Amino acid sequence: MTQNPAPVTPDLGKHTPMMQQYLAIKAEHPTTLVFYRMGDFYELFYDDAEKAARLLDITLTRRGSSNGEPIQMAGVPFHSMEGYLARLIRAGESVAICEQVGEVGATKGPVERKVVRVVTPGTLTDTELLTEKAEAVLLAVHRGQRNRVGLAWLSVTQGAIQLAECDGDGLADWVARVGPSELIHSADLTPVFLQRLQAVRGTGNSLPLTQRPEWQFDAGLGQRKLLEQLRAASLTSWGADDLPHAHAAASALLAYAEHTQGRALSHVQQLQVVRDGERLELPPATRRNLELTQTLRGEDSPTLFSLLDTCMTGMGSRALKTWLLEPSRDRTVATQRLEAIAALREGLWQKLRAELKGVSDVERITARVALRQVRPRELVGLRWALAKAQQVGSLLQGLPGLLANAAVDLQPPPGCAERLASTLHEEPAALVRDGGVIATGHDADLDELRAIGTTATASCWTSRRASGRARASPTSRCSSTRCTASSSKSRRASWTRCRPTTAAARR
Repeated sequence: MTQNPAPVTPDLGKHTPMMQQYLAIKAEHPTTLVFYRMGDFYELFYDDAEKAARLLDITLTRRGSSNGEPIQMAGVPFHSMEGYLARLIRAGESVAICEQVGEVGATKGPVERKVVRVVTPGTLTDTELLTEKAEAVLLAVHRGQRNRVGLAWLSVTQGAIQLAECDGDGLADWVARVGPSELIHSADLTPVFLQRLQAVRGTGNSLPLTQRPEWQFDAGLGQRKLLEQLRAASLTSWGADDLPHAHAAASALLAYAEHTQGRALSHVQQLQVVRDGERLELPPATRRNLELTQTLRGEDSPTLFSLLDTCMTGMGSRALKTWLLEPSRDRTVATQRLEAIAALREGLWQKLRAELKGVSDVERITARVALRQVRPRELVGLRWALAKAQQVGSLLQGLPGLLANAAVDLQPPPGCAERLASTLHEEPAALVRDGGVIATGHDADLDELRAIGTTATASCWTSRRASGRARASPTSRCSSTRCTASSSKSRRASWTRCRPTTAAARR
């Protein structure tokens, strides 16, 4: 169980400046592993280093000292961080990513750092950490009065909050129905209810439990947060006015999700209330015996889902899984889907599959755009997906029912695909910091900086090669007007000074 007590600031007076900075950050995340960025590595220290070395099978070392004690540390390269993160998440751990946000040498002492996001099992947004056909779901549970329980859950990449209330005896079935990747609850729980959660955890394949402050589970605060999130004056339109316990759970849910992402969830603008009787109830034993999504041995195939899933995109696969596990009792829904299938079987389905082949996961990309975590190549994928959406929408024109609605919904925002095409390179770098992302001709100032950087770089390297061939004297200098190199050692330092001009034009 992960606990999150109030931060306790340690006595830092006897530590080195860098360890003072680290310990202050660690005090704000006492039960979370902290990836502390140092150059090309993310370092972990003290207890974090011991745990990471055990879980990741990496080297644990001791270097230097602080407060009179050797510093235990372990590190992972920044360029392969995602692989290590995935292993920690699978082990049920949460990781705070601490980046360098200040300029080197701008202030006395260590460069400024801060935690930019916290990666937890229930709030994943990275493509490398998510499986294509499943969502990471965060569930908040609030114990109310008279044995009532409020539930609120969301997938950060989907942008929809769901609310429900149930009796305490039905909690285990609801948790199995939601299938969360992480469950958060109040730190102020009775021993009986805590035992119930522990039992639920046992049936949920070691479901991570995270404690949050009791004051966050407040019904009034939750209702205000929901109204702000939905930009509405009332919850009546969603039928969510009479769910105070679910409101309390939603308060903690949104607070925790915003804490992990480091910003407001501007893309979360949908709300759905799930009530008993609206969907066919499939208890855990029924799902298991019918082998809907897992075999009796716990394997992913062969199952009903694996046999039916011929979807061309991950978005379709996830929707199909939801329909299988939570079928609606409303016969109208089934009838409309059957009518749509009949229309597609007349020959259009083959064209649709051809158009959908290779389409990027728009649902997850747009969530990462809202969270300011999107990468250049994902934006290129979004550009092509928007173009495909327009073509698919044209194919569906004139068809009835659900297909007509889909044709309208698939129309992309005007000018969005064109804007992406004119802004980005056809094949940009994986990360913005690697350069080569913004297309030439998009910004005149950027083009000028690139030209200056290219000229300075070429001049410096040409001079260095010439100096090496002629074995120039210690007083020879690089011909670049920005490079004042003399000896080989100072030339290396001067090359570092030449680089800022190039770095300014990396984008």
